[in-house]
Amino acid sequence: MNYEDMLKVGMHFGRKKTVFNPKMKKYVFTIKEGICIIDLFKTESEIKNTAQFMKQILADNGLILFVAITKQSVDSVKKLAESLNMPYVVDRWLGGTLTNFKVISGRVKRLEEMEHEHKSGGLDKYTKKERLMFEREMKKMQTRFGGLRKLTKLPDVVFVSSLKESALPVHEAKIAKIKVIAITNTDANPESVSYAIPANDRSKKSVDLIVETLSNELVR
Repeated sequence: MNYEDMLKVGMHFGRKKTVFNPKMKKYVFTIKEGICIIDLFKTESEIKNTAQFMKQILADNGLILFVAITKQSVDSVKKLAESLNMPYVVDRWLGGTLTNFKVISGRVKRLEEMEHEHKSGGLDKYTKKERLMFEREMKKMQTRFGGLRKLTKLPDVVFVSSLKESALPVHEAKIAKIKVIAITNTDANPESVSYAIPANDRSKKSVDLIVETLSNELVR
């Protein structure tokens, strides 16, 4: 990733000065027309640090849970998680994923049982209406829990595509003493996570470029 590419996708555009978090000061280059401008040299440095940390986690057979609950980050984050064979949550965080892990694991197990029953012809004993209801429930379960199949234990790290929009998963990770990596805009507190990547988290192109850069380092 080079500086020009980062500029092209607007990675340097932070949030308005009115919602600026003072703890992001070290990552802000200047304020222009009321908008915080992120220092992209620091962004580049933090991406490198993050990639090295994630590499080490993967080398140690650690587990990374990828969380993308903003629509602009779903596609790229899900793709990265799948390419690394890691668990993911997209669209909506399920409360208790980290703090009530046993219950979530039970729901994933139930989903797999339903899929097995569906594939093995176990629905033949049901009426047409019952089969339809079963399939609807299974699809709902797949949407909610499908990405968590690989979450066989509590993760070593949680990656969130937007710190500001991921208050609940970050809170749960803190309770569970799990390290967090976050793309962090100028309205968030970088001190609340282990690795902060200062960048525009509201632009799909910006998020995609960050995730693509991490992917180039991590996927082998």
